[in-house]
Amino acid sequence: MSDTDRLKARSPRGFADRGAAELSATRAMMEAIRQVYELWGFEEVETPFVEYTDALGKFLPDQDRPNAGVFSFKDDDEQWLSLRYDLTAPLARFVAQNFDALPKPYRSYRSGPVFRNEKPGPGRFRQFLQFDADIVGAASVAADADICMMAADTLEAVGIARGDYLVKVNNRKVLDGVMEVVGLSGPENAARRLIVLRAIDKLDRLGVEGVQALLGAGRKDESGDFTKGAGLSEEQIVKIIAFVTAQSSDTVTTIANLGTLVVNSEIGEAGVAELAEIAGLVAAAGYEDRVRIDPSVVRGLEYYTGPVYEAELTFEITDEDGRLVRFGSVAGGGRYDGLVARFRGEPVPATGFSIGVSRLQAALAALGQDQRATGRGPVVVLVLDRDHLATYQALARELRDAGIRAEIYLGSSGMKAQMKYADRRHAPVAVIQGSDERERGEVTIKDLVAGARLAQTITDRAEWTEARPAQITVPKEEMVGAIRDILGASSNVT
Repeated sequence: MSDTDRLKARSPRGFADRGAAELSATRAMMEAIRQVYELWGFEEVETPFVEYTDALGKFLPDQDRPNAGVFSFKDDDEQWLSLRYDLTAPLARFVAQNFDALPKPYRSYRSGPVFRNEKPGPGRFRQFLQFDADIVGAASVAADADICMMAADTLEAVGIARGDYLVKVNNRKVLDGVMEVVGLSGPENAARRLIVLRAIDKLDRLGVEGVQALLGAGRKDESGDFTKGAGLSEEQIVKIIAFVTAQSSDTVTTIANLGTLVVNSEIGEAGVAELAEIAGLVAAAGYEDRVRIDPSVVRGLEYYTGPVYEAELTFEITDEDGRLVRFGSVAGGGRYDGLVARFRGEPVPATGFSIGVSRLQAALAALGQDQRATGRGPVVVLVLDRDHLATYQALARELRDAGIRAEIYLGSSGMKAQMKYADRRHAPVAVIQGSDERERGEVTIKDLVAGARLAQTITDRAEWTEARPAQITVPKEEMVGAIRDILGASSNVT
Protein backbone atom coordinates (compact mmCIF):
# COMPACT_ATOMS: atom_id res chain seq x y z
CA MET A 1 0.00 0.00 0.00
CA SER A 2 1.39 3.39 -0.98
CA ASP A 3 1.56 6.32 1.43
CA THR A 4 -1.15 8.09 -0.56
CA ASP A 5 -3.54 5.12 -0.19
CA ARG A 6 -2.96 4.68 3.53
CA LEU A 7 -5.66 6.05 5.81
CA LYS A 8 -4.57 8.56 8.41
CA ALA A 9 -5.49 7.42 11.93
CA ARG A 10 -7.13 10.40 13.61
CA SER A 11 -9.92 11.22 16.03
CA PRO A 12 -12.68 13.68 15.09
CA ARG A 13 -12.17 17.15 16.55
CA GLY A 14 -13.64 17.45 20.00
CA PHE A 15 -13.68 13.71 20.67
CA ALA A 16 -11.11 11.71 22.64
CA ASP A 17 -10.11 8.10 23.23
CA ARG A 18 -9.87 6.89 26.82
CA GLY A 19 -7.55 4.17 28.06
CA ALA A 20 -7.99 1.45 30.66
CA ALA A 21 -6.57 3.46 33.57
CA GLU A 22 -8.85 6.43 32.95
CA LEU A 23 -11.87 4.19 32.43
CA SER A 24 -11.10 2.34 35.67
CA ALA A 25 -10.93 5.64 37.56
CA THR A 26 -14.21 6.74 35.97
CA ARG A 27 -15.94 3.51 36.96
CA ALA A 28 -14.75 3.87 40.55
CA MET A 29 -16.00 7.46 40.73
CA MET A 30 -19.34 6.66 39.14
CA GLU A 31 -19.86 3.74 41.50
CA ALA A 32 -19.25 6.04 44.47
CA ILE A 33 -21.78 8.52 43.06
CA ARG A 34 -24.27 5.74 42.38
CA GLN A 35 -24.08 4.49 45.96
CA VAL A 36 -24.89 7.95 47.34
CA TYR A 37 -27.82 8.42 44.97
CA GLU A 38 -29.28 5.06 45.93
CA LEU A 39 -28.82 5.80 49.64
CA TRP A 40 -31.04 8.83 49.06
CA GLY A 41 -33.72 6.65 47.46
CA PHE A 42 -33.07 7.34 43.78
CA GLU A 43 -33.43 4.60 41.18
CA GLU A 44 -31.64 4.24 37.87
CA VAL A 45 -33.21 4.80 34.46
CA GLU A 46 -31.58 4.76 31.04
CA THR A 47 -32.70 6.72 27.98
CA PRO A 48 -31.36 6.45 24.40
CA PHE A 49 -28.49 8.54 23.06
CA VAL A 50 -30.85 9.69 20.29
CA GLU A 51 -34.11 11.62 20.69
CA TYR A 52 -36.51 13.27 18.28
CA THR A 53 -35.14 16.77 17.81
CA ASP A 54 -38.39 18.47 18.80
CA ALA A 55 -38.35 16.51 22.10
CA LEU A 56 -35.11 18.24 23.08
CA GLY A 57 -36.82 21.62 22.80
CA LYS A 58 -35.18 24.99 23.30
CA PHE A 59 -34.05 24.48 26.86
CA LEU A 60 -30.27 24.12 26.53
CA PRO A 61 -28.64 26.36 29.17
CA ASP A 62 -26.20 29.09 28.15
CA GLN A 63 -27.00 28.86 24.42
CA ASP A 64 -28.58 31.56 22.27
CA ARG A 65 -29.62 29.03 19.61
CA PRO A 66 -30.03 25.69 21.43
CA ASN A 67 -30.79 23.48 18.44
CA ALA A 68 -27.75 24.81 16.61
CA GLY A 69 -25.62 23.11 19.25
CA VAL A 70 -26.78 19.52 18.66
CA PHE A 71 -25.80 16.79 16.21
CA SER A 72 -28.84 16.01 14.06
CA PHE A 73 -29.78 13.77 11.15
CA LYS A 74 -32.97 12.83 9.31
CA ASP A 75 -34.40 9.32 9.63
CA ASP A 76 -35.80 7.38 6.68
CA ASP A 77 -39.31 8.48 7.73
CA GLU A 78 -38.26 12.15 7.35
CA GLN A 79 -38.20 12.68 11.13
CA TRP A 80 -35.33 14.75 12.54
CA LEU A 81 -33.30 13.00 15.24
CA SER A 82 -30.55 14.42 17.46
CA LEU A 83 -27.91 13.13 19.82
CA ARG A 84 -28.88 14.14 23.34
CA TYR A 85 -27.11 17.29 24.58
CA ASP A 86 -27.91 16.60 28.24
CA LEU A 87 -29.71 13.99 30.35
CA THR A 88 -32.57 16.23 31.51
CA ALA A 89 -34.53 16.72 28.28
CA PRO A 90 -34.65 12.94 27.64
CA LEU A 91 -35.87 12.43 31.23
CA ALA A 92 -38.70 14.89 30.63
CA ARG A 93 -39.76 12.92 27.56
CA PHE A 94 -39.48 9.61 29.46
CA VAL A 95 -41.58 10.87 32.37
CA ALA A 96 -44.26 12.28 30.07
CA GLN A 97 -44.37 9.05 28.06
CA ASN A 98 -44.67 6.86 31.18
CA PHE A 99 -46.41 9.35 33.46
CA ASP A 100 -49.25 7.16 34.74
CA ALA A 101 -46.97 4.19 35.47
CA LEU A 102 -44.39 6.13 37.49
CA PRO A 103 -44.65 6.89 41.22
CA LYS A 104 -44.86 10.57 42.06
CA PRO A 105 -42.62 12.08 43.21
CA TYR A 106 -40.31 10.12 40.90
CA ARG A 107 -36.69 10.02 42.06
CA SER A 108 -34.29 8.86 39.34
CA TYR A 109 -30.65 9.01 38.33
CA ARG A 110 -28.98 8.62 34.95
CA SER A 111 -25.44 8.62 33.62
CA GLY A 112 -23.73 8.50 30.27
CA PRO A 113 -22.26 10.53 27.42
CA VAL A 114 -23.87 13.68 26.05
CA PHE A 115 -22.99 15.51 22.85
CA ARG A 116 -22.63 19.20 21.98
CA ASN A 117 -22.01 20.42 18.44
CA GLU A 118 -19.84 23.30 19.60
CA LYS A 119 -16.40 24.55 18.68
CA PRO A 120 -13.91 22.35 20.56
CA GLY A 121 -10.98 23.77 22.48
CA PRO A 122 -8.61 22.98 25.37
CA GLY A 123 -10.62 21.03 27.93
CA ARG A 124 -13.78 21.53 25.86
CA PHE A 125 -15.05 18.38 24.16
CA ARG A 126 -18.05 17.56 22.01
CA GLN A 127 -18.69 14.35 23.95
CA PHE A 128 -18.48 14.16 27.73
CA LEU A 129 -19.94 12.27 30.68
CA GLN A 130 -22.67 13.49 32.98
CA PHE A 131 -24.25 11.91 36.06
CA ASP A 132 -27.68 13.34 36.94
CA ALA A 133 -30.26 12.98 39.69
CA ASP A 134 -33.78 14.44 39.53
CA ILE A 135 -37.04 14.52 41.47
CA VAL A 136 -40.14 14.90 39.28
CA GLY A 137 -43.55 15.60 40.77
CA ALA A 138 -42.54 17.40 43.98
CA ALA A 139 -43.52 21.08 44.09
CA SER A 140 -42.09 21.66 47.56
CA VAL A 141 -38.61 23.16 47.82
CA ALA A 142 -37.89 20.35 50.27
CA ALA A 143 -37.01 18.46 47.08
CA ASP A 144 -34.48 21.15 46.18
CA ALA A 145 -33.01 20.94 49.67
CA ASP A 146 -32.68 17.17 49.27
CA ILE A 147 -30.82 17.59 45.99
CA CYS A 148 -28.41 20.13 47.48
CA MET A 149 -27.64 17.99 50.53
CA MET A 150 -27.19 14.90 48.37
CA ALA A 151 -24.78 16.88 46.18
CA ALA A 152 -22.69 17.59 49.28
CA ASP A 153 -22.67 13.92 50.27
CA THR A 154 -21.66 12.96 46.74
CA LEU A 155 -18.66 15.27 46.63
CA GLU A 156 -17.39 13.86 49.92
CA ALA A 157 -17.97 10.29 48.73
CA VAL A 158 -15.68 10.76 45.73
CA GLY A 159 -12.91 12.32 47.82
CA ILE A 160 -13.56 16.07 48.09
CA ALA A 161 -12.98 17.01 51.72
CA ARG A 162 -15.47 19.07 53.70
CA GLY A 163 -14.22 22.63 53.53
CA ASP A 164 -12.98 22.24 49.96
CA TYR A 165 -16.42 22.77 48.41
CA LEU A 166 -19.67 24.68 48.73
CA VAL A 167 -23.11 24.02 47.27
CA LYS A 168 -24.37 27.52 46.48
CA VAL A 169 -28.09 28.21 46.10
CA ASN A 170 -29.97 31.06 44.43
CA ASN A 171 -33.50 31.45 43.05
CA ARG A 172 -34.70 32.52 39.62
CA LYS A 173 -37.78 34.08 41.19
CA VAL A 174 -35.66 36.47 43.25
CA LEU A 175 -33.85 37.64 40.13
CA ASP A 176 -37.19 38.00 38.34
CA GLY A 177 -38.33 40.15 41.26
CA VAL A 178 -35.24 42.35 41.00
CA MET A 179 -35.80 42.67 37.23
CA GLU A 180 -39.40 43.66 37.90
CA VAL A 181 -38.33 46.28 40.43
CA VAL A 182 -35.80 47.85 38.02
CA GLY A 183 -38.25 47.79 35.09
CA LEU A 184 -36.76 44.92 33.04
CA SER A 185 -39.61 42.41 33.20
CA GLY A 186 -41.66 41.35 30.18
CA PRO A 187 -40.77 39.73 26.84
CA GLU A 188 -39.72 43.05 25.31
CA ASN A 189 -36.72 43.13 27.68
CA ALA A 190 -35.61 39.52 27.16
CA ALA A 191 -32.44 40.47 25.26
CA ARG A 192 -31.35 42.99 27.90
CA ARG A 193 -32.04 40.48 30.69
CA LEU A 194 -29.74 38.00 28.96
CA ILE A 195 -26.97 40.62 28.84
CA VAL A 196 -27.54 41.30 32.55
CA LEU A 197 -27.30 37.58 33.37
CA ARG A 198 -24.06 37.22 31.44
CA ALA A 199 -22.62 40.27 33.15
CA ILE A 200 -23.48 38.94 36.62
CA ASP A 201 -21.96 35.57 35.71
CA LYS A 202 -18.59 37.29 35.28
CA LEU A 203 -18.53 38.59 38.87
CA ASP A 204 -15.81 36.19 40.05
CA ARG A 205 -13.57 37.03 37.10
CA LEU A 206 -14.17 40.76 36.62
CA GLY A 207 -15.20 41.90 40.09
CA VAL A 208 -17.93 44.41 40.93
CA GLU A 209 -16.44 47.20 38.80
CA GLY A 210 -16.27 44.99 35.72
CA VAL A 211 -19.88 43.89 36.15
CA GLN A 212 -20.98 47.50 36.66
CA ALA A 213 -19.35 48.44 33.36
CA LEU A 214 -21.13 45.60 31.53
CA LEU A 215 -24.46 46.62 33.06
CA GLY A 216 -23.87 50.16 31.81
CA ALA A 217 -22.36 51.30 28.51
CA GLY A 218 -19.88 48.45 28.22
CA ARG A 219 -16.34 47.40 29.04
CA LYS A 220 -12.97 47.41 27.31
CA ASP A 221 -10.74 44.48 28.29
CA GLU A 222 -6.94 44.33 28.59
CA SER A 223 -6.53 43.66 24.87
CA GLY A 224 -8.58 46.71 23.95
CA ASP A 225 -11.65 44.75 22.78
CA PHE A 226 -14.92 46.45 23.72
CA THR A 227 -17.98 44.52 24.93
CA LYS A 228 -21.24 46.42 24.61
CA GLY A 229 -23.19 46.60 27.88
CA ALA A 230 -26.86 46.41 28.81
CA GLY A 231 -27.22 50.19 28.84
CA LEU A 232 -28.93 50.35 32.23
CA SER A 233 -29.37 53.50 34.27
CA GLU A 234 -27.29 54.17 37.38
CA GLU A 235 -30.30 53.43 39.59
CA GLN A 236 -30.89 50.08 37.87
CA ILE A 237 -27.20 49.15 38.14
CA VAL A 238 -27.11 49.95 41.87
CA LYS A 239 -30.04 47.62 42.58
CA ILE A 240 -28.64 44.74 40.51
CA ILE A 241 -25.21 45.06 42.14
CA ALA A 242 -26.95 45.08 45.53
CA PHE A 243 -28.60 41.79 44.51
CA VAL A 244 -25.38 39.96 43.54
CA THR A 245 -23.51 41.28 46.59
CA ALA A 246 -26.32 40.59 49.06
CA GLN A 247 -24.55 37.61 50.59
CA SER A 248 -23.50 37.98 54.21
CA SER A 249 -21.52 35.79 56.57
CA ASP A 250 -24.78 34.43 57.96
CA THR A 251 -27.76 33.14 56.01
CA VAL A 252 -30.39 35.10 57.96
CA THR A 253 -28.79 38.41 56.96
CA THR A 254 -28.38 37.28 53.35
CA ILE A 255 -32.08 36.47 53.09
CA ALA A 256 -33.02 39.74 54.79
CA ASN A 257 -30.85 41.65 52.30
CA LEU A 258 -32.60 39.95 49.40
CA GLY A 259 -36.01 40.68 50.91
CA THR A 260 -35.36 44.43 50.93
CA LEU A 261 -34.57 44.34 47.19
CA VAL A 262 -37.86 42.76 46.07
CA VAL A 263 -40.40 44.58 48.24
CA ASN A 264 -43.77 44.75 46.44
CA SER A 265 -42.69 42.11 43.88
CA GLU A 266 -44.88 39.06 44.42
CA ILE A 267 -42.61 36.68 42.54
CA GLY A 268 -39.50 38.10 44.18
CA GLU A 269 -40.92 37.74 47.67
CA ALA A 270 -41.97 34.16 46.87
CA GLY A 271 -38.40 33.39 45.80
CA VAL A 272 -36.95 34.82 49.02
CA ALA A 273 -39.42 32.73 51.05
CA GLU A 274 -38.31 29.60 49.17
CA LEU A 275 -34.65 30.33 49.91
CA ALA A 276 -35.51 30.82 53.58
CA GLU A 277 -37.28 27.44 53.65
CA ILE A 278 -34.34 25.70 51.96
CA ALA A 279 -31.93 27.31 54.43
CA GLY A 280 -34.04 26.11 57.34
CA LEU A 281 -34.19 22.52 56.07
CA VAL A 282 -30.46 22.48 55.37
CA ALA A 283 -29.64 23.80 58.84
CA ALA A 284 -31.96 21.31 60.53
CA ALA A 285 -30.12 18.47 58.78
CA GLY A 286 -26.68 19.81 59.74
CA TYR A 287 -25.56 20.88 56.26
CA GLU A 288 -25.44 24.65 56.82
CA ASP A 289 -21.64 24.72 56.52
CA ARG A 290 -21.81 23.02 53.12
CA VAL A 291 -24.96 24.45 51.49
CA ARG A 292 -25.15 28.27 51.38
CA ILE A 293 -27.49 30.88 49.93
CA ASP A 294 -25.46 32.83 47.34
CA PRO A 295 -27.16 35.41 45.06
CA SER A 296 -24.14 35.51 42.72
CA VAL A 297 -25.14 32.13 41.23
CA VAL A 298 -26.81 32.96 37.93
CA ARG A 299 -25.64 30.26 35.53
CA GLY A 300 -28.66 28.70 33.87
CA LEU A 301 -31.20 31.08 35.38
CA GLU A 302 -32.84 31.51 31.97
CA TYR A 303 -33.35 27.73 31.97
CA TYR A 304 -34.67 27.22 35.49
CA THR A 305 -37.93 28.35 37.08
CA GLY A 306 -37.06 28.44 40.80
CA PRO A 307 -34.11 27.45 42.98
CA VAL A 308 -30.80 27.01 41.15
CA TYR A 309 -27.65 25.57 42.63
CA GLU A 310 -24.01 25.08 41.82
CA ALA A 311 -21.38 22.89 43.49
CA GLU A 312 -18.14 24.83 43.57
CA LEU A 313 -14.72 23.58 44.65
CA THR A 314 -13.09 26.26 46.76
CA PHE A 315 -9.46 25.12 46.78
CA GLU A 316 -6.94 26.90 44.55
CA ILE A 317 -5.02 25.59 41.55
CA THR A 318 -2.47 27.20 39.26
CA ASP A 319 -3.94 28.25 35.90
CA GLU A 320 -2.21 28.34 32.50
CA ASP A 321 -0.73 31.76 33.32
CA GLY A 322 0.69 30.62 36.66
CA ARG A 323 -1.95 32.41 38.72
CA LEU A 324 -3.70 30.89 41.72
CA VAL A 325 -7.42 30.54 41.00
CA ARG A 326 -10.33 28.63 42.49
CA PHE A 327 -11.02 25.33 40.73
CA GLY A 328 -14.67 26.33 40.30
CA SER A 329 -17.89 24.53 39.46
CA VAL A 330 -18.14 20.75 38.97
CA ALA A 331 -21.93 20.34 39.16
CA GLY A 332 -25.08 22.38 38.85
CA GLY A 333 -28.81 22.22 38.58
CA GLY A 334 -32.11 23.67 39.63
CA ARG A 335 -35.89 23.58 39.32
CA TYR A 336 -37.36 23.28 35.82
CA ASP A 337 -41.13 23.11 36.23
CA GLY A 338 -41.78 23.84 32.55
CA LEU A 339 -39.89 21.00 30.87
CA VAL A 340 -42.25 18.04 31.33
CA ALA A 341 -45.23 20.36 30.81
CA ARG A 342 -44.21 20.73 27.15
CA PHE A 343 -45.46 17.17 26.60
CA ARG A 344 -48.45 17.11 28.96
CA GLY A 345 -49.93 20.58 28.70
CA GLU A 346 -50.04 20.93 32.49
CA PRO A 347 -47.43 22.01 35.05
CA VAL A 348 -45.22 19.18 36.30
CA PRO A 349 -42.76 20.27 39.02
CA ALA A 350 -39.22 18.92 38.70
CA THR A 351 -35.79 19.62 40.11
CA GLY A 352 -32.38 18.04 39.71
CA PHE A 353 -28.67 18.46 39.18
CA SER A 354 -25.89 17.19 36.95
CA ILE A 355 -22.27 16.31 37.75
CA GLY A 356 -19.58 16.83 35.12
CA VAL A 357 -17.72 13.54 35.60
CA SER A 358 -14.58 14.48 33.66
CA ARG A 359 -14.28 17.81 35.44
CA LEU A 360 -14.71 16.13 38.81
CA GLN A 361 -11.93 13.69 37.88
CA ALA A 362 -9.71 16.65 37.00
CA ALA A 363 -10.45 18.09 40.44
CA LEU A 364 -9.34 14.89 42.16
CA ALA A 365 -6.16 14.90 40.08
CA ALA A 366 -5.49 18.48 41.21
CA LEU A 367 -5.88 17.30 44.81
CA GLY A 368 -3.45 14.42 44.22
CA GLN A 369 -6.25 11.85 44.43
CA ASP A 370 -6.18 10.64 40.83
CA GLN A 371 -7.43 7.07 41.12
CA ARG A 372 -5.58 6.13 37.94
CA ALA A 373 -2.36 6.08 39.96
CA THR A 374 -3.61 3.13 42.02
CA GLY A 375 -4.76 1.00 39.08
CA ARG A 376 -3.50 -2.60 39.25
CA GLY A 377 -3.24 -4.92 36.29
CA PRO A 378 -3.72 -8.70 36.15
CA VAL A 379 -1.33 -11.38 37.36
CA VAL A 380 0.80 -12.38 34.36
CA VAL A 381 1.71 -16.04 33.86
CA LEU A 382 4.96 -16.20 31.90
CA VAL A 383 5.28 -18.73 29.07
CA LEU A 384 8.79 -20.22 29.12
CA ASP A 385 8.04 -23.37 27.11
CA ARG A 386 5.44 -23.09 24.35
CA ASP A 387 5.12 -26.88 24.22
CA HIS A 388 3.42 -26.62 27.62
CA LEU A 389 1.02 -23.77 26.74
CA ALA A 390 -1.93 -25.75 28.12
CA THR A 391 -0.15 -25.98 31.49
CA TYR A 392 0.23 -22.21 31.67
CA GLN A 393 -3.39 -21.75 30.65
CA ALA A 394 -4.40 -24.07 33.50
CA LEU A 395 -2.41 -21.94 35.98
CA ALA A 396 -4.20 -18.79 34.80
CA ARG A 397 -7.58 -20.54 34.93
CA GLU A 398 -6.92 -21.65 38.51
CA LEU A 399 -6.29 -18.03 39.47
CA ARG A 400 -9.43 -16.82 37.69
CA ASP A 401 -11.50 -19.53 39.36
CA ALA A 402 -10.28 -18.07 42.65
CA GLY A 403 -11.41 -14.57 41.60
CA ILE A 404 -7.92 -13.28 40.77
CA ARG A 405 -7.41 -11.42 37.49
CA ALA A 406 -4.88 -13.34 35.39
CA GLU A 407 -3.60 -13.73 31.85
CA ILE A 408 -0.87 -15.72 30.12
CA TYR A 409 1.73 -14.06 27.92
CA LEU A 410 0.69 -14.61 24.29
CA GLY A 411 3.71 -13.12 22.54
CA SER A 412 6.83 -14.90 21.34
CA SER A 413 9.52 -13.08 23.34
CA GLY A 414 11.87 -14.39 26.01
CA MET A 415 11.66 -14.06 29.76
CA LYS A 416 13.24 -10.59 29.98
CA ALA A 417 10.76 -9.15 27.48
CA GLN A 418 7.89 -10.92 29.25
CA MET A 419 8.88 -9.29 32.53
CA LYS A 420 8.91 -5.91 30.79
CA TYR A 421 5.43 -6.70 29.47
CA ALA A 422 4.22 -7.51 33.00
CA ASP A 423 5.63 -4.19 34.18
CA ARG A 424 3.83 -2.27 31.43
CA ARG A 425 0.61 -4.08 32.34
CA HIS A 426 1.09 -2.89 35.96
CA ALA A 427 0.95 -6.54 37.01
CA PRO A 428 1.37 -6.97 40.79
CA VAL A 429 2.64 -10.53 40.38
CA ALA A 430 4.35 -12.67 37.75
CA VAL A 431 4.03 -16.48 37.86
CA ILE A 432 6.99 -18.45 36.51
CA GLN A 433 7.19 -22.17 35.87
CA GLY A 434 10.18 -23.53 34.01
CA SER A 435 10.97 -27.20 33.43
CA ASP A 436 12.60 -27.60 36.86
CA GLU A 437 9.62 -26.13 38.73
CA ARG A 438 7.22 -28.20 36.64
CA GLU A 439 9.04 -31.44 37.48
CA ARG A 440 8.92 -30.57 41.18
CA GLY A 441 5.25 -29.47 41.03
CA GLU A 442 6.14 -25.90 42.01
CA VAL A 443 5.76 -22.34 40.74
CA THR A 444 7.92 -19.28 41.32
CA ILE A 445 6.02 -16.14 42.26
CA LYS A 446 7.54 -12.69 41.82
CA ASP A 447 6.01 -9.86 43.84
CA LEU A 448 6.57 -7.05 41.34
CA VAL A 449 5.33 -4.31 43.66
CA ALA A 450 7.70 -5.28 46.47
CA GLY A 451 10.48 -5.88 43.94
CA ALA A 452 10.18 -2.36 42.59
CA ARG A 453 10.23 -1.00 46.12
CA LEU A 454 13.33 -3.01 47.10
CA ALA A 455 15.11 -2.04 43.89
CA GLN A 456 15.34 1.47 45.27
CA THR A 457 17.28 0.25 48.34
CA ILE A 458 19.51 -2.56 46.95
CA THR A 459 22.16 -1.02 44.70
CA ASP A 460 24.73 -3.83 44.56
CA ARG A 461 24.06 -6.33 41.74
CA ALA A 462 25.66 -9.23 43.62
CA GLU A 463 23.53 -8.48 46.66
CA TRP A 464 20.44 -8.34 44.45
CA THR A 465 21.24 -11.70 42.84
CA GLU A 466 21.91 -13.30 46.20
CA ALA A 467 18.80 -11.93 47.86
CA ARG A 468 16.38 -12.60 44.99
CA PRO A 469 14.07 -10.00 46.55
CA ALA A 470 10.30 -10.43 46.49
CA GLN A 471 10.50 -13.88 44.93
CA ILE A 472 9.27 -17.15 46.41
CA THR A 473 8.86 -20.70 45.17
CA VAL A 474 5.88 -22.66 46.47
CA PRO A 475 4.11 -25.95 45.70
CA LYS A 476 1.62 -25.45 42.88
CA GLU A 477 -1.34 -26.16 45.15
CA GLU A 478 -0.27 -23.23 47.37
CA MET A 479 -0.04 -20.76 44.47
CA VAL A 480 -3.47 -19.18 44.95
CA GLY A 481 -3.01 -18.62 48.68
CA ALA A 482 0.47 -17.16 48.25
CA ILE A 483 -0.69 -14.74 45.56
CA ARG A 484 -3.69 -13.71 47.66
CA ASP A 485 -1.31 -12.87 50.51
CA ILE A 486 0.87 -10.78 48.19
CA LEU A 487 -2.10 -8.91 46.72
CA GLY A 488 -3.44 -8.19 50.19
CA ALA A 489 -0.08 -6.88 51.37
CA SER A 490 0.53 -4.72 48.30
CA SER A 491 -2.90 -3.12 48.56
CA ASN A 492 -1.96 -1.84 52.02
CA VAL A 493 1.29 -0.23 50.85
CA THR A 494 1.06 3.51 50.13
